[in-house]
Amino acid sequence: MRFVDEFRDPAAARALVKSITELAAGDEFKFMEVCGGHTHTIYRHGIEHLLPESVELVHGPGCPVCVIPMGRIDDAMWLAEQPGIIFTTFGDMMRVPGSDGTLIAAKARGADVRFVYSPLDALKVAVDNPDRHVVFFAVGFETTAPSTAVTLVRARALGVTNFSVFCNHVTIVPPIKAILESPDLRLSGFLGPGHVSTVVGLRPYRFVPEVYGKPIVVAGFEPLDILASVHMLLQQIREGRCEVENQYTRVVRPEGNTQALKLMAETFELRPHFEWRGLGFISQSALKIHRDYAQFDAEAMFEMPGVRVADPKACQCGEVLKGVIKPWECKVFGTACTPETPIGTCMVSAEGACAAYYNFGRLHRQTALVLGRRG
Repeated sequence: MRFVDEFRDPAAARALVKSITELAAGDEFKFMEVCGGHTHTIYRHGIEHLLPESVELVHGPGCPVCVIPMGRIDDAMWLAEQPGIIFTTFGDMMRVPGSDGTLIAAKARGADVRFVYSPLDALKVAVDNPDRHVVFFAVGFETTAPSTAVTLVRARALGVTNFSVFCNHVTIVPPIKAILESPDLRLSGFLGPGHVSTVVGLRPYRFVPEVYGKPIVVAGFEPLDILASVHMLLQQIREGRCEVENQYTRVVRPEGNTQALKLMAETFELRPHFEWRGLGFISQSALKIHRDYAQFDAEAMFEMPGVRVADPKACQCGEVLKGVIKPWECKVFGTACTPETPIGTCMVSAEGACAAYYNFGRLHRQTALVLGRRG
């Protein structure tokens, strides 16, 4: 396949659904799509309605914006409101609520908060404003960490002294392990994250089949990618296999991106522990700025409050992120909590499960089947 239309071919989709239905007959299966990008594909294209009722897809903690705890948002807002600071961030983070509003609210109160498309854009802001200190709010899994690493190396090469990074990069393996050890959920297998795997490769996931006896298939993001990956998981189970497979071969290499991994090892080190929204503190699950780049570490430069803040009682983002409940089971979903007025992070991000359900998840099963036949 070479073109997007080929990954959305209705005839190929019907053939895959037919084969999935045959493979799943007589048993029930629950697969977790780790990545929020998968969740949006599933609900944008009505895939969950086309699968047999014996196959359930549940979402996991793969949305990088969604997993940031409220205390870290409060720290970001504190930083943004310090004198002489230009605070830069990706657009999604502008709308994530802390205990005292959002970064948009901080901007309205007079803070100089700017959204950027990359950390290199933030570095340019620092170069263009030598009399101000520029902080970049770094978030994301291993997918976005290399761009922050490149920026740190570039900042040191340029001798920039008015730039720092508030690092909140997280890693994918520890939360998967936490999910597998959770008593709340019983899974048959995983759709592995496609974007993260372009960087880390396949090796980090070997523990899933080897230790926990669950198959995992790294999946792409088009509708046929998802269906093919579900098919591959079912084939493994029916054939008595349990291994890491790569459906997303057109992008993901088994060894990952070795240059990116080398650069990350130079500029980051593992944190002893980090708090995840909904999952609590997980050991060695996040990155901090390497001591060799400490001059660019906002946490070393500023004495931030660092207070742990509980999520709003009405919000059930934690349960949603763990796949324990569906977003529509949250009592404020679609009423008090919408993309326009989010209470929790899962309704904010373009990869958030609640946003996916709200925007795309309102088709009834029969409607989806009709649309599938028309396609």
